[in-house]
Amino acid sequence: MTEKILILDFGSQYTQLIARAVREFNVYCEIQPFNKPVSQDPSVKGVILSGSPFSVNDPNSPEVNIAALVNDLPVLGVCYGAQLTAKQFGGTVAKSNKREFGRAILSNTSHPEDPLLKGVSASSQVWMSHGDSIVALPEHFEILATTDSIPVAAFKAEGLAHPLYCLQFHPEVYHSVEGKKILRNFLFNICACHGDWTPASFVTETVAHLKQQIGDRKVIMALSGGVDSTVAATLIHRAIGDRLYGIFVDNGVLRKDEFTQVLDTYKILGLNVKGVDAKNLFYTKLAGKDNPEEKRKIIGGLFIEVFEQEAKLVQGVELLGQGTIYPDVIESISVHGPSVTIKSHHNVGGLPERMHMSLIEPLRFLFKDEVRKVGLELGIPKELLFRHPFPGPGLAIRILGEVTEEKVRLLQDADAVYTRELKESGLYDSVWQAGTILLPVKSVGVMGDERTYEFTVALRAVTSVDGMTADWAHLPYDFLAKVSNEIINNVRGINRVVYDISSKPPATIEWE
Repeated sequence: MTEKILILDFGSQYTQLIARAVREFNVYCEIQPFNKPVSQDPSVKGVILSGSPFSVNDPNSPEVNIAALVNDLPVLGVCYGAQLTAKQFGGTVAKSNKREFGRAILSNTSHPEDPLLKGVSASSQVWMSHGDSIVALPEHFEILATTDSIPVAAFKAEGLAHPLYCLQFHPEVYHSVEGKKILRNFLFNICACHGDWTPASFVTETVAHLKQQIGDRKVIMALSGGVDSTVAATLIHRAIGDRLYGIFVDNGVLRKDEFTQVLDTYKILGLNVKGVDAKNLFYTKLAGKDNPEEKRKIIGGLFIEVFEQEAKLVQGVELLGQGTIYPDVIESISVHGPSVTIKSHHNVGGLPERMHMSLIEPLRFLFKDEVRKVGLELGIPKELLFRHPFPGPGLAIRILGEVTEEKVRLLQDADAVYTRELKESGLYDSVWQAGTILLPVKSVGVMGDERTYEFTVALRAVTSVDGMTADWAHLPYDFLAKVSNEIINNVRGINRVVYDISSKPPATIEWE
């Protein structure tokens, strides 16, 4: 049985960072809303209480019975979780004279050997983000660390059934230099975790679970050639073999040669996948459409129609496979005072509701980087696993204005040159996402003695962690000059190349 840590979410913007930090130590964890009862599952080794945008003194602030939790399990309260602990046990939490936000230096000289702070420097930089402070600790609680402006930065309770530790700073964020060491201490010194949740163990456990879950039934799955759907399909195939029926639709706006290359990869992996060439159908429906949202809806709706037609050809299918990953699941769960915009469950174009099938989602508790690690464990080629993100509507939203077969060809050729040069120059892996945009602009150019009047493309490359914010990638001038020359010399119909140097925000990564 996999041991796990539960993270109770009070709506903090940093909750997912806590989960990612815990999993870096090969300890499985799950995020759940604070108001969901904590399971008495023996595999649970400890509980972490997240931060929150609320003040513990707000009349509608979220609460959980911490005394009941610590009666069963070790508990770590972070920021709001620490303040809620202090308040519930009889301490005093009050509005700070000034909002404490940003870097601070933690001083733990009096308790350097405490299990939570073991190995942490006597003066260590941490990150504060709170408007309240703990003014007085409850009885039988002890201060472990302070900062210049925070008399109670870390503390613990004495004499309870299990350890109860609290931090008024955020150990999970990058600016808390030794924060992950503190989290590691909580996991291993206090919760006695073993750190044995690895990609290999995930594959073994998941395949066994899928065999039991699916039984002798068939599964159908829409494949995109992307990381999530490919890894999910490979796991399902390991469990049930050719009773997984994959459908890969060429919607006419894939990258150059992608349809053939992806099908070849699926063949190498032994997947039972049918490729459906529907390019002309998509081009016909997209003709004359230049509104970005309309283009998205056409592509999404047509995809469902094509997939349904192909699915009907497979008799007796009851289950639908999907590559849903953990951020999609987290963001679909409402938390009192959420930090994220809640969106509908991540479904492929709403297929489950439309087709009345039960879902098989083997990746629903993994983050993207974990999906890639599992993919490597499964033997999926690195080139596929570490490709840059690609929008669902494909090149249709990188062609500004109407989509035509000729424009798709131009953009595919130009984008293929850009991608090839990024890889050959060793820049591809340093960029989070790169792509080429075909602008609805023609300009005058000169090639040889001839005057040209052709299209312009914009090159886009950004650095990011998760796509929520992004900075434009500072690619070398000589590299950009070479890409520009290669595109203009080799793609007939394009005579001008520009580079996008806008960041997100205020711009978005994609242009449409």
